[in-house]
Amino acid sequence: MKKWEYLTAPLLIHNTKMILDNFGADGWELVQVVQGASTEQLVAYFKREKA
Repeated sequence: MKKWEYLTAPLLIHNTKMILDNFGADGWELVQVVQGASTEQLVAYFKREKA
């Protein structure tokens, strides 16, 4: 059975692509993006298979 680890990270609206590319290069798969405490704030949820 696969085992997963999870990560939440804030996303800066002006630099979203670079942030997501960096997490993807480390093996993290984006699961969802939700609005944070304000409309300018985003929070990303990632998962990757445990080694």
